[in-house]
Amino acid sequence: MRAMEKIHPESMPVPLSFDTPAVSCDIFCNVIDNYGDIGVSWRLARQLANEFGLEVRLWVDDLVSFVKLCPDADAALQSQHRRGVEVRLWGASFADVQPAQVVIDAFGCALPQAYLAAMSAASVWINLEYLSAENWVEGCHKLPSPRGNLTRYFFFPGFTKKTGGLLLECDLLARRDAFLSDSLQQKDFWESVGMAMPSADTLKISLFAYENAALAGLFDAWANARQRVLCLVPEGRILPQLKTYFATSPLTQTGEGGSYTRGMLTVRVLPFVAQEDYDALLWACDVNFVRGEDSCVRAQWAEKPFIWQIYPQHDAVHWQKLQAFLNRYDAPLSSAARHALPDLWRAWNDEGDAGQAWNAFADVLDELNVRARTWADALAENTLALYLLDFIQEIGIIRALKIEG
Repeated sequence: MRAMEKIHPESMPVPLSFDTPAVSCDIFCNVIDNYGDIGVSWRLARQLANEFGLEVRLWVDDLVSFVKLCPDADAALQSQHRRGVEVRLWGASFADVQPAQVVIDAFGCALPQAYLAAMSAASVWINLEYLSAENWVEGCHKLPSPRGNLTRYFFFPGFTKKTGGLLLECDLLARRDAFLSDSLQQKDFWESVGMAMPSADTLKISLFAYENAALAGLFDAWANARQRVLCLVPEGRILPQLKTYFATSPLTQTGEGGSYTRGMLTVRVLPFVAQEDYDALLWACDVNFVRGEDSCVRAQWAEKPFIWQIYPQHDAVHWQKLQAFLNRYDAPLSSAARHALPDLWRAWNDEGDAGQAWNAFADVLDELNVRARTWADALAENTLALYLLDFIQEIGIIRALKIEG
């Protein structure tokens, strides 16, 4: 039984039915920088189509970036079907495009004028906002913004029941638990990246990051650590710095990537990881460095200690967002952990002495593992797709009641 059926009695007027695949949904994504915007949009599109039966079109203005997340897609095609979703190039003419019943503009991107003009007052228009733990989000979540005969509603992902929650596929946590309890699945993962399963005493770290001057200090700390450190680095913007650091160290060529070793540290470069495969990388590691929004959320579902490199903004408001999250996350920690975790996050985001901050962080990893599990368990009750569909249904019911009244 779908969430709509449980929350809204059948006797009430329901203009949109989620029991059939007839509900159409357009998601618009303007790829501004990197893969965060398209990562969230593509993940939401697949979930709405495959778990809830919506007919989803994903409009993307940068198919080259999209192909990185979905390698079997073709950047030369203006229209294609992938993973149950129709993927369309945003840039073609909208003259003959019929707007969907549900329209989602991801992160406030401006809809094409021709498409906007064709929308009717019956359209449900959602502005899917950026993720934030700030307190003001609860007050702005679901607020309407009239636009002529249309109304655009703000929908804020977040970490409380008064927000839109986080993207979470219905089977993700079960797949995670199955992976972590099955040595054969883990062995298959390590073989897929061209490696034997690391020894139990090796600290395994994934590093997905923007350029960061703190990288050298962090690598120094790992190279001089007491235990072996294996760092997996998916292809990305930090690779030039990595190569500079290891300029005097021999490269062990392995497949499409390569391995560098210095002291106790081995760094393995991986080809860009397809979105469906990224979760296994997070599950297989002991600590995860993530960047932006999508990988940050996936790291939280992985139930492992993580370090978030938030996307920097010119007016420095990203520091407020970072601190707001830390205020929620580190509240129940011991004094030592409550200092070590923020210190490393701030050093990494401020491109400071992350190497020195790492040592204190490593000393409280056991406690941070426990916190990661309790945090993920609490968040699992707040799933964005269900909240979003409930809200869409709520909007439709309110309109139907107004018409009948």
